[in-house]
Amino acid sequence: MKKIAIETKQKMGKFLSTAVMISFVAPIGFLIFQIATTSNVFSEADVDGRVKSDYVLMLLECILGIFALLLPGMLTKKFRLEIPGKIYYLYVIFLYAAIFLGEVRSYYYKIPYWDMILHAFSSVMVGFLGFSLIDILNQDNKKVTLSPFFVAYFAFCFAIQVGVLWEVYEFTADGLFGTDMQKYKLQSSGMDLQGREALRDTMEDLIVDGIGAFFASSIGYISLKYKKGWINDLRIKFRKNREEANKSDG
Repeated sequence: MKKIAIETKQKMGKFLSTAVMISFVAPIGFLIFQIATTSNVFSEADVDGRVKSDYVLMLLECILGIFALLLPGMLTKKFRLEIPGKIYYLYVIFLYAAIFLGEVRSYYYKIPYWDMILHAFSSVMVGFLGFSLIDILNQDNKKVTLSPFFVAYFAFCFAIQVGVLWEVYEFTADGLFGTDMQKYKLQSSGMDLQGREALRDTMEDLIVDGIGAFFASSIGYISLKYKKGWINDLRIKFRKNREEANKSDG
């Protein structure tokens, strides 16, 4: 029964990732055509109100999404990691919501606070990932017992750092390719925002990242401190070899 359940989860994960992969690959030809034929002058934008830099951004995000979908498989093979199904499903759904729905379908503009919702979701997910990472780094050192506070603090800092690196990526892409990932332009006219308004999107993202990271680290701290086991099913672990698996099953 356990083997059947595992195989079912694997099939579900493969189906989900394949469907999302198709949503990233399918628009690439269309996006390349639009990049080649659309002007980057706002007054000459197409009927959807998009200019060349918008399609460049969509193409970059789709390529990033393809790599991000392949990354878990590469990591599990190289480092013999075991990624919990719940984490993998959330990860794939997040990529779909952020890239296909957010950029290609323009949910960032159509649905209020879509960007903030995704930042909150991702920071919580990365916060829980921080607990797995410190487990992996500390598993060979059995002489040191890390306090629940230190582990939670590490997870919080890790999630914040990932959020900062993402903003650096957005800033770099905007500078190199003329995109608007940091939303520093008016969508209606394409003119640059000024003063605090130009910083609003970046700062709001970082603040939401901090709140999500604090939430995840707090849940993890309580789980470790009082042995609740809330995050056990969310931790990434090294895959057991056959001998270890036989011992645990026995």
